[in-house]
Amino acid sequence: MTRFLFDTATTITGHLADDEHSLAWLFAVPGGAEPDPSLLPQGHTVLVEGSSTYEWLLREGDLLAHPERWAEFHGDRPVFVFSTRALPAPEGADVRLVRGPVADALPAIREAAGEGDVWIVGGGDLVGQFLEAGALDEIRLSVAPVALPGGAPLLPRRVGSDRLRLVEARQAGQFARLVYEVVPPAS
Repeated sequence: MTRFLFDTATTITGHLADDEHSLAWLFAVPGGAEPDPSLLPQGHTVLVEGSSTYEWLLREGDLLAHPERWAEFHGDRPVFVFSTRALPAPEGADVRLVRGPVADALPAIREAAGEGDVWIVGGGDLVGQFLEAGALDEIRLSVAPVALPGGAPLLPRRVGSDRLRLVEARQAGQFARLVYEVVPPAS
């Protein structure tokens, strides 16, 4: 059965990116540029990204000029990018632009995933939309020893403790690894 996983690195102040949508803070942490393989999701057959995350990846990896680098992170998996505007795609990449509510895109995402999982890469608002659509099963955080005064929030939604169940807490190098199961709302 397909599971929807939000797996990301965050600061201790709960930011995914700084005020300029950069992840430079992450790559400055020992192990941030080359994460322990146990910190990366396994079994995902589809990735989902918001437009800010997608555009940052394109810029940072110069992926339009070097499409061969696309596979280093994305492999040959389909990538659904939620955006209100047309965006370029690296040559040969399976990028599927999506407009509109997450709930409307869920059938296509599930079909593309087959029996595999869906990795929601980011951003936080997009993850919140998956949560609201009832399509978020786990939140996996690698908390870095970095504090940012502002930037893109981890999850700009109110989520009560009745919706999250801690299933793992451990140290991974300089990161604290936290995994929460998302519990459906009480009816």
